[in-house]
Amino acid sequence: MRHGKKFNHLGRTASHRAALLSNMASSLILHKRIETTVAKAKELRKYVEPLITKSKDDSTNNRRVVFAYLQNKESVKELFGIVSEKVANRPGGYTRIIKLGNRLGDNAEICFIELVDFNETMLAASAEKAGKTRRSRRSGAKKEEGSEAIVAAAAPAIEAPSAEVVEDAVVVEEVVAEEAPVAEVVAETEVAAEEVAPEEVVAETEVAVEEVATEEVVAEEAPAAEEPTDAPATEEPTEEKGEDA
Repeated sequence: MRHGKKFNHLGRTASHRAALLSNMASSLILHKRIETTVAKAKELRKYVEPLITKSKDDSTNNRRVVFAYLQNKESVKELFGIVSEKVANRPGGYTRIIKLGNRLGDNAEICFIELVDFNETMLAASAEKAGKTRRSRRSGAKKEEGSEAIVAAAAPAIEAPSAEVVEDAVVVEEVVAEEAPVAEVVAETEVAAEEVAPEEVVAETEVAVEEVATEEVVAEEAPAAEEPTDAPATEEPTEEKGEDA
């Protein structure tokens, strides 16, 4: 009977399960993050965190104990060298599980399991959050007084923009009113110019007609003036003929 055996056997025999967890622990120590199912990640966390705690005390006995579980020289060297320095000030909780959803095919829950101190992004975010100050809580009466003061202080700030908007509207109306007469004056001058232009054309045409008429009159008078001068010249020979006779 399996009474009291609450850990997950992962559907494997004891030897197969121990080998699986040993290999996954070595991969996690070497790569700092691995992807697996949620069930395996939870069992791996219980398997690897006691080994990380032992790495804080770098002794021959602890190295031999850890090597009996991992069976990998490179992972033991990494654990007692780099990882132990990072987790020296952390009192447990060395791993983090991040769920990724369900896997296609068997629909198993997939997740990341990683070493907390090697995720630089999360460390930076937690440092910024810790740097912010925390405000102490006040009593109900003080809260009401503070809220009333905030509302009173905010009221002028809310009303001020409306006054500014009204002033801007008045200025815009004045500018429009000033521009309107100017536009009317320009339109009147254009109309006057259009009216004057035809009158000037008519005056010019009348002057041209008068000049043509005077030229024609002068041309008609010129032959008339020439005819009297020719008449005496024709009469002189007749007189001479009479004298001769």
